[in-house]
Amino acid sequence: MNQVVTFLLTQNPDAAIKFYRDTVGLTYLHDDGFALVFDMKGIKLRISKVPKFTPAQHTVLGWETSDIHLELGELVKKGVTFERYPNLGQDDDGICTFPGGSKVAWFKDPEGNVLSISQHVE
Repeated sequence: MNQVVTFLLTQNPDAAIKFYRDTVGLTYLHDDGFALVFDMKGIKLRISKVPKFTPAQHTVLGWETSDIHLELGELVKKGVTFERYPNLGQDDDGICTFPGGSKVAWFKDPEGNVLSISQHVE
């Protein structure tokens, strides 16, 4: 095994391209007929085209950042809405701070896949 490849699903390839390329900022490589292929700084993301699926209700893909507030603000400017979950004690921006100081905020792609940005304490 040489390299990690990540996978998601979409019923709407055009919306997925627009979201992951234009909103999230990934490099769109191509559509191979079965999946949309993106580069995530050396890791491939394959978004398989399917006629129907039900998104998982948990985080399926996330990005770590050194400044969660900056990243969250940039995504909000691009129209991303952050999720609110009961009993997580999220702040006004939707950021949850866990014991120990790590921070996470969740959002969804056009298919309802749960994504996250996080800032972890070393």
